[in-house]
Amino acid sequence: MTSFSSPPLANRAAKDVQKYLLEEEAAVVATRRHWAVLLEPTVKFLPLLLVGGWLLLYDPDNRVTSSAGFLVLVAAFLYYGLRVGEWWMRTFIVSTRRVLLTSGVIVRTVTLLPLRRITDLTWKETLLGQVLGYGTFRFESAGQQQALSEITYLPRADILYKRVSRLLFQSDWGGAAAMGDDEGNLEPPPSPGPPPPDVERRDTEPIPGLPPQQ
Repeated sequence: MTSFSSPPLANRAAKDVQKYLLEEEAAVVATRRHWAVLLEPTVKFLPLLLVGGWLLLYDPDNRVTSSAGFLVLVAAFLYYGLRVGEWWMRTFIVSTRRVLLTSGVIVRTVTLLPLRRITDLTWKETLLGQVLGYGTFRFESAGQQQALSEITYLPRADILYKRVSRLLFQSDWGGAAAMGDDEGNLEPPPSPGPPPPDVERRDTEPIPGLPPQQ
């Protein structure tokens, strides 16, 4: 049977793996999202930084403009700091039994999807994603829509896609992932039922009530 070696983990990912995975689980993928997820917050942050700095320095003796510039700078750094912190703390984990997404700076949240419920996996890579090296995973699962249906900005998505696909769909690992309940506990073997009825008649005695043969 093919075995997966645990990938090298950053400190944050290693802490989440140690904290949230069961003893019998092994991490196949554990990574934070690509730094490209910070492009949009950076584009929003830089104009606020420039406007706040200009208001703060335009007329230092004017309390109104100075105070407005200071408030704009505080709001800009608070917004950007929260987005960077969220990127740093969010970890995407795929174990031999579950898909997990940990998130939250102040309040930690763990969302999981059992592998046995995944019916299909789609990998999407935009033109910018091909240049910078990130992609999107879309999970389709049996039943209702899942919170983990789409994970964006995954680094080295081509490598992750191969590892997760092998885990999900190869016969030697797909079967192992499908075993057990949603919490990863092995299901007990089915109890043996009664033996099948013997439909072949083995006695040689005549059946009562039949007319004698001519």
